[in-house]
Amino acid sequence: MTDVLHAITPGDHFSPRTGSAIPTVVEGLAAAARREGASFRHFVVLDRSTMQPRYSSAAVIEYTGASGPSKRERVVDLARGRIGLSRSAVARFYAPVAEAIRTREPAFVLAHNAPVLPWLLRRTEHRIVLYAHNDLLRTYSRRESARMLDGVAAIVCVGESLAERTRADLPGRLAERVRVVLNGVDCERFAPAQNGGGATFATDDARLRIVFVGRMIAEKGPDVLIRAAQRLGRRDLEFLLVGSQGFARDAPLSRYEQELRRLADEATAASGADIRFEPFVERMKLPDLLRGADLLVVPSRWAEPSGLTAMEGLASGLPVIASRVGGLPDLVGAAGVLVEPDDPLALAEAIATLADDPEARWRASQRARVHAVAHDWSWAWSNLRRVLEEL
Repeated sequence: MTDVLHAITPGDHFSPRTGSAIPTVVEGLAAAARREGASFRHFVVLDRSTMQPRYSSAAVIEYTGASGPSKRERVVDLARGRIGLSRSAVARFYAPVAEAIRTREPAFVLAHNAPVLPWLLRRTEHRIVLYAHNDLLRTYSRRESARMLDGVAAIVCVGESLAERTRADLPGRLAERVRVVLNGVDCERFAPAQNGGGATFATDDARLRIVFVGRMIAEKGPDVLIRAAQRLGRRDLEFLLVGSQGFARDAPLSRYEQELRRLADEATAASGADIRFEPFVERMKLPDLLRGADLLVVPSRWAEPSGLTAMEGLASGLPVIASRVGGLPDLVGAAGVLVEPDDPLALAEAIATLADDPEARWRASQRARVHAVAHDWSWAWSNLRRVLEEL
């Protein structure tokens, strides 16, 4: 039996009460491995103060966390890295994680978004895999990357576009260690409504519900959807934007969230668009929320490496319209509709095309579910397992 230790960001929660991406990935991979009964045991290395209840798919290795770097310390770390010194503040932040791992029997250590961890564990017998969910090396020189990542067994990226950017930031010998493992989706938790499609496939007396789910930040593009709704100005559509800037329903609105509500009011006044907001919902409530929708929009304007929500929409049998950017095209494949990012007109036209054709929505729903079932977490785990078995 071989152990796989998932080291997630200190302070992040391994709990269904949150929607944080990395714990969702860890939970999906670990649950798939457990169902398979493979010879891998999954553990998550976790700050003991983090949220309960926790997912049961991986055993927990607890530690007492350290305080995170201040803004000033991050700036100093950046300068230290550029002159060939270690990033001392982030090393201090991750030191308890490394100590929790150091004394365990040799294992695969998946360092999720943590380039510093391979360096901290460089004198151990563990096989370290840097698991990149984002563009981690954009502030690293090739020299620093070579020093920090010299001992990694592999670098796993969650998308092809992210892998290309990562290889470009690495010296050749490390670029050769980059592998791609796309994220999967939980097709049992996320499943179509009883009618076999998304929600209602609206008729003349029912409105279609178009949903955005995600953090309310500019990079995710919810303002693009509001502007598209204003252009459409249709009484047969309703728009629901679900999420908050962070993971707390009762947090004060950020400036951007306030601006979104101003834009929505303007859209309603100008065209009668029906736009509503729902603060962050716990992850366990998300499947029912998606089953109550007819169409999911993922209007990201940044090169999102892997949009988990897009796959969850597909698994729920929803037609998905996503931006043609980052890892989204690889993730949704031919099952979704792709539009240019930051283009309200293109998004409005895509929504209208599906809204006006119930048969096209039904076909899109069928494609969505088939695609998701073929790319579930068991599929993702089988791809990761092959990477680990080659090391």
